[in-house]
Amino acid sequence: MAERTASRPARTREQILAAAEAAVLAKGFSGTSIDELIAAVGISKSGFFYHFRDKSELARALLERYIAEDDRIFDALEAQADGLSEDPLHSFLIGLKLLAETFADLPEGHPGCMVASICYHEQLFARGVREMNARAMLGWRKRFRARLDRIVEAYPPRVPVDLDDVADMLSAVVDGGIILSKATKEPRSLSRQVLLYRDFIRLLFGQP
Repeated sequence: MAERTASRPARTREQILAAAEAAVLAKGFSGTSIDELIAAVGISKSGFFYHFRDKSELARALLERYIAEDDRIFDALEAQADGLSEDPLHSFLIGLKLLAETFADLPEGHPGCMVASICYHEQLFARGVREMNARAMLGWRKRFRARLDRIVEAYPPRVPVDLDDVADMLSAVVDGGIILSKATKEPRSLSRQVLLYRDFIRLLFGQP
């Protein structure tokens, strides 16, 4: 009984975060109210403030949750790709194809990027949230750059490039693809954009 009681606050907190993520990705932070989250979860206002002091603290928790989930997905895809090929370029190309397939399998399209949502409304948040957002982007750069560093040891690029820019390009392609798919109501646009980035990588490093 004590274990069940202890887990109830954690379940409520997760319900708040799930409702908040859906609302924020659909209409942004400024369009999401605490009152609607309270109604969606079925708790009192004091119940909400038990878990989150204000919307900035909620944003921090949402961002932490989003980054952790993205890291989990990329870790799994990279592990699967590395298991299929020891060649660094082939492994990266496989990973990109798996990523494109992951996006293609979302029937309603990608719900949106929490990092982008916070960027659009930076003025609403404390400095700590903005800094966490920047660290998330730099973390993705570091992840993709590590893969590219392994590739160039075996496959020098055919033209001079800044590998940080090539790493950032994947983040730009994904976020841009999300916007494109939402604006055009074509969910598979995101998957196609990732495959185009895959073709760019393949050609950049000299593979026909």
